[in-house]
Amino acid sequence: MARLTRRGFITASSALAAAPALTALRASAQGPAAPDIGNLKVERDIVFAKAGDMELKLDVYQPAAGVTSKRTAIIHLFGGGFFTGNKSAGYIINDIKALAPKGYTNISANYRLQTQGSWPAQIHDVKAAIRWTRANAGKLGVEPNRIIVAGYSAGGMLSLMAAGTNGKPEFDGNLGTTGVSSDVNASIGVYPLASAQTAGGLFPQGQATPENIAAASPTTYISDKFAPTIFIHGTDDSTVPVTSSIDFFTKLRAVKVPTTMTLIQGAQHAFDNNAPDAVEVMAASIDLFLDRLLINPKPYPAFGGGGGGRGGGRGGGRPGGAAPGGGRGQ
Repeated sequence: MARLTRRGFITASSALAAAPALTALRASAQGPAAPDIGNLKVERDIVFAKAGDMELKLDVYQPAAGVTSKRTAIIHLFGGGFFTGNKSAGYIINDIKALAPKGYTNISANYRLQTQGSWPAQIHDVKAAIRWTRANAGKLGVEPNRIIVAGYSAGGMLSLMAAGTNGKPEFDGNLGTTGVSSDVNASIGVYPLASAQTAGGLFPQGQATPENIAAASPTTYISDKFAPTIFIHGTDDSTVPVTSSIDFFTKLRAVKVPTTMTLIQGAQHAFDNNAPDAVEVMAASIDLFLDRLLINPKPYPAFGGGGGGRGGGRGGGRPGGAAPGGGRGQ
């Protein structure tokens, strides 16, 4: 941990609302058994890295035959408070089933739980999954500059950490594929944890200090180098308050990171377990954001025409303006 905490990291944002205890996070992230994957093509249990004797595995879901690929990969990271969960979570399958018909290649990856490895093991695992995806972009049928990471609840903390630590080799670790960039081109935070303050179990006993928690919190890395990000959050989330995503979104806007937010009216934590209408709204929002940002980059026209005016999102990887649809709830 010393290597991560002696680099003058700023204090994590005190404006973020504190998330409830990990027990609530675990319970809300479990949901029912994984649903049927329909007509998706899947290759399961691909080993992308080894951590000691533990194999880290992922599943690759390709769009069904006849769907035009957008040559873009979305890596999904499950929730569960870092105590439980896995890559086959039902809500992830639900979201993949909504995104695949839009042309996205979806990858659901495991990472070590707090009982299997102390921080920074979890972000090392995520970076290894990103490197594996980029190294295998040709085989997967995606572009190496269209690697997206999506995280849910605790997994959302990891997706935001990945977005905030582009170009920071001290977070890479040395698992799996090396010699390939672990940068992400965009991130998706689905009811994400914004800090590590509720995840004391990630650290060895006695090391959950304010300094170490700040070093593991995505808010610490907010800057104009943060990857473009979309937030999806239910307005009635009592596990991870929606105010945390709103605050994060506002801070990213302030430093001109392309960002947007979709609020699901009345939705609770892990709404995608059992609200197919909300899942469709989420998938449409993600598709619009990624399409205008990376796949078919274009700004929104200004009022009265002229292009690229107020509220316009600019595409093409690292634009300086706000992203499409910034701040609009649905």
